[in-house]
Amino acid sequence: MNSEKKLIDENMLEALLYLSRLAPSSVDLKTLKNQTEQIVAYLDILSRFDDSENPYDAYPSTDADSLREDKIEKGLDIPDLKKMTAEFMDGYFRVPKVLGEGA
Repeated sequence: MNSEKKLIDENMLEALLYLSRLAPSSVDLKTLKNQTEQIVAYLDILSRFDDSENPYDAYPSTDADSLREDKIEKGLDIPDLKKMTAEFMDGYFRVPKVLGEGA
């Protein structure tokens, strides 16, 4: 890792403003430069803890044999559904309106 402090120069600041779609007139450039340098310094600290080994070690694999067995079970028949509610018509349940007229 490079031990020298990375400074944000004017070209870098202009590129960041372009990428963020900020206008130079709408931003205090000195404050933005200081904040960007703080972010870069923080990322340098985080990079010390870089664990570039296998990133998938954090997620244990699951053996397909240990999953539950797929079983098809009988569901409800249409006549049974009609007995459950009077709000059943043409194969659908009528439900309360969720969205208003303006939505």
